[in-house]
Amino acid sequence: MGILANERTIVGWAAKDPSGILSPYTYTLRDTDPEDIYIKVLCCGVCHTDIHQAKNDLGMSHYPMVPGHEVVGEVLEVGSDVASFKVGDIVGVGLVVGCCRQCRPCKSDNEQYCSKKIWSYNDVYTDGKPTQGGFAESMVVHQKFVVKIPDGMSPEKAAPLLCAGITIYSPLKHFGLVESGLRGAILGLGGVGHMGVKIAKAMGHHVTVISSSDKKREEALEHLGADEYLVSSDASRMQEFADSLDYIIDTVPAFHPLEPYLSLLKLDGKLILVGVISTPLQFVTPMVMLGRKSITGSFIGSMKETEEMLEFCNQKGLSSTIEMVKMDYINTAFERLEKNDVRYRFVVDVAGSKLDQ
Repeated sequence: MGILANERTIVGWAAKDPSGILSPYTYTLRDTDPEDIYIKVLCCGVCHTDIHQAKNDLGMSHYPMVPGHEVVGEVLEVGSDVASFKVGDIVGVGLVVGCCRQCRPCKSDNEQYCSKKIWSYNDVYTDGKPTQGGFAESMVVHQKFVVKIPDGMSPEKAAPLLCAGITIYSPLKHFGLVESGLRGAILGLGGVGHMGVKIAKAMGHHVTVISSSDKKREEALEHLGADEYLVSSDASRMQEFADSLDYIIDTVPAFHPLEPYLSLLKLDGKLILVGVISTPLQFVTPMVMLGRKSITGSFIGSMKETEEMLEFCNQKGLSSTIEMVKMDYINTAFERLEKNDVRYRFVVDVAGSKLDQ
């Protein structure tokens, strides 16, 4: 057991204003407690949410802000009351690093829905110090919000599972959509969507990819193993799929109509929203009423579900398809991600980057 220092000065890459442009930033980590873990960041995935927050798209950003919430690192020191982790463990940290422990969500292993949850960045920890994310040398995290990366799983391919992977796994598990033979669809084939295809196929589902164009057809069918590919603007093909799907997981992080997709659902089918959209979405009620359909949402997953998801992916040999970059490429990565120009998740090699330049 190590004794954690109370203050460490480190370098990360931060957005300083709503331009969202990241640059080197020196800051101190928060004070540590006996249940904290000091982690050297090895790599960190890049999510659309990082862009939303860096550019203040949701109107809640505080600067300077170090984004990054798909963090994989090595445990360097542990507090005196840490029981489940040891120095040298390869671990993951996701979007949430704190909760109240007292509310109904917390007591039912749904701490991601705690109204007092603490985000891994762009938030304030209990000691009043701003939280900062994984585009940095290191982090201090309470042991409850740290998960072990399974042996044999590469850190860089595990990183996106901590958001993209769990964002798919949690709603499938919660809504009872895990038995084989279901017919599902993934709307949008990006970082989250491509993991949706992989996880749903591993559960034995018949999986359709729905996209706005034909350009990802070969990738979806031949490389990711989807069963069908549906272009949303093809009216005749959309009609063929009417009333055929048990669920659709909607990963699109931009405004889009819901009604075309509601028509694809069977009786009691579910449209599950997981993309962050700041513009109100619209639909007419008969599209839901005349099929007892549900429009619902899901937000990442609990720590328990994250552990289950990692084990599931390890057993099934699933990992994210990634493009590795150095930290000095992060602003270009943001630009490309906004254009959906990545196959399928950027992962920053933090440990191999020169963060102070």
